[in-house]
Amino acid sequence: MFHHYVGKKLSRSEKIEKLVLEEILNPKIPEAERENSVAWELKHSSGMIQIAKLLAIKRSLDAEKAIVAAALHDISAIQTGKYEKHAVRGAELAKEILQNNGFSKKEIKDICDAIALHSEKEKYSKNKLAELLKDADLLDCLLYDTNIYSEKPKNIQQAIKKRFRKVCKELGLRCFI
Repeated sequence: MFHHYVGKKLSRSEKIEKLVLEEILNPKIPEAERENSVAWELKHSSGMIQIAKLLAIKRSLDAEKAIVAAALHDISAIQTGKYEKHAVRGAELAKEILQNNGFSKKEIKDICDAIALHSEKEKYSKNKLAELLKDADLLDCLLYDTNIYSEKPKNIQQAIKKRFRKVCKELGLRCFI
């Protein structure tokens, strides 16, 4: 019988996913002091992982790296309850987690670079994993709330809408913003 996320034979990505889910479910910061709820972190983490895997398959990228980057992309916010500079801080936290879970130096660099850049959705780079992570994050957030980026400056909002339209076209989805 197959059991999900149980036992000693978990893949590297399953170990990382489980670690992140356990961090979310056992927060060190009380709910009242968090910028987002534990429920949001749980839903967003799960959604990100699924969307990142789909985008990796669609773009012929390494699905394991996409899954792990998606799982760890908000690790700083999960641990601290705060989003200020969470992408760069998260990349540092992810580095240690990845080192402790059998990832190579190149894989760690690729994943951490993507995490560090994922909040800069108005900027495009040649880093395909970072672009995938930005697109997955954007898509997941907008599926929950089309006004989620309304506090951003207008130029950032326009860049986000442009990125969203591009992802929708790529996936054959009707653009709803």
